[in-house]
Amino acid sequence: MQVANALRAAILTKKFSPGDKLPSRNELAKTYNVAPMTVQNALRELREEGLIVSRQGSGVFVRERTERPIGLRPHIERAFEAQHVTVDFAGFSGETLHGVIAEPLDKIRIGRLRPESIRVRLLVPDPTQPWTLPVTVDERTDSPVFRKRAEEIMRRNTLAIVDSVTELADLGLINEASAEIRVHNVPPTFKLYLINDEEAFFGFYPVREHVISYDGQTEAMYDLMGKDAILFHHSANDDDTSTGSQYVEQAKTWFESMWSSVGKDFQR
Repeated sequence: MQVANALRAAILTKKFSPGDKLPSRNELAKTYNVAPMTVQNALRELREEGLIVSRQGSGVFVRERTERPIGLRPHIERAFEAQHVTVDFAGFSGETLHGVIAEPLDKIRIGRLRPESIRVRLLVPDPTQPWTLPVTVDERTDSPVFRKRAEEIMRRNTLAIVDSVTELADLGLINEASAEIRVHNVPPTFKLYLINDEEAFFGFYPVREHVISYDGQTEAMYDLMGKDAILFHHSANDDDTSTGSQYVEQAKTWFESMWSSVGKDFQR
């Protein structure tokens, strides 16, 4: 994990630029004073995250595409090593964020991490109002039954995040912690994560036909499939003229505008 973290940081901070060839496995083993097999395991993790590609007979290279599919978890975990942590989320239920944020919060509880402050903001659709998506397959209309089920999932995940974050300050484990939820009436066709005002992760929700069961009823829905959304990574650490840095700035502007205009406090 230490080797993977070091190489990941080197790639994300452009010490290894897109298209660069990494040192050989043996060279990396000497650099980090580990066995070649350890390096191989670290490279496999980075390959699964979409950061590197292997070319037979040529070696291992940093992926040339800046907007690459990538895993969210390692970036969230690394973000909590900063003194001031901010996480902004816009999407459907917050289920993925609830899963990936659990480990760094646990590390704070046991004293392995100690940021000065944490701020989390969650922007989700208002479950008390009819939706234009997801909709029923037959009539293409809002389903109160589906919306009730979705609201339970949304509440379970978002409120768990809020409670877990604010608990850290209540216990005196960090100096300042806040977590807020706001709702809006715009169908969420994508998910967006902004981390420490430096990184953005964006993915489209595919719309799929999906049969749900709730209180003994079944209904065919055109649903938003969050687990099928491939995230693309953009970094503000790219140079000022890059697409990545511009994307992060525009994503921050969009989130702030939604949060401060049409966003309404979520009633617990």
